[in-house]
Amino acid sequence: MRIGLLGKKLGMTRVYDDRGRATAVTVIDVTGNTLLQVKTVEADGYSAIQTGFDAQKESRVTKGELGHFKKFNSEPKRFVREFRLEDSETPAAGLALTPAIFQQGQLIDVIGHSKGKGFQGIVRKHNADGQPQSHGSMMHRRPGAIGMRSSPGRIWKNQSMPGHMGDEQVTVQNLRIVQVRETDSALLVAGAVPGPTGSYVIVRPAIKHPVGAIAKVRTGQGSVAKTGAKTAVKKK
Repeated sequence: MRIGLLGKKLGMTRVYDDRGRATAVTVIDVTGNTLLQVKTVEADGYSAIQTGFDAQKESRVTKGELGHFKKFNSEPKRFVREFRLEDSETPAAGLALTPAIFQQGQLIDVIGHSKGKGFQGIVRKHNADGQPQSHGSMMHRRPGAIGMRSSPGRIWKNQSMPGHMGDEQVTVQNLRIVQVRETDSALLVAGAVPGPTGSYVIVRPAIKHPVGAIAKVRTGQGSVAKTGAKTAVKKK
């Protein structure tokens, strides 16, 4: 059952393990995840749970949304998303959406909205080399020729061009949970996640495990247990 959490990116810091090695982590606040609705195949045509995060004033939601929240005995929420389940799956009664649904070392996917960069040229947007920077050249960071008049007589689809950069949904896959802090209702995730500080993110169990990935889960006794995807063996 791939149930995740909604959260807010608080920023980045570093944590140290028992050997003194530093790991850069992103802190995600998952306080106040509320189960709003359980959708079933019989009633809704598919199976899912609807989750709300971050309280909102009643005056700032529509009457339809307010009625929906009151129907399920919840205060209005700013951020509402669904986690799709298999048709045969049903969540357990009294499901608690807390950081405890994840474990240290688990691989996750984080979905967020990237920072907006405005209008950018091809050098920054597409990492192009640009034109010569030497004396006499008047092109520099411009794209140069983008097509021909004879054949094909048009600009190819997906041609690298200047334009709007950022401000789009981004999914970062197979990030590792370094710490699960239940008392702080926070997840510490190795590496960076999309979006500015204070933006909303979706945390879900990883869908695609890289070949040979092994997540190390530290137990309370200090030993290391290995979990995750098995290494694929190619047959000759």
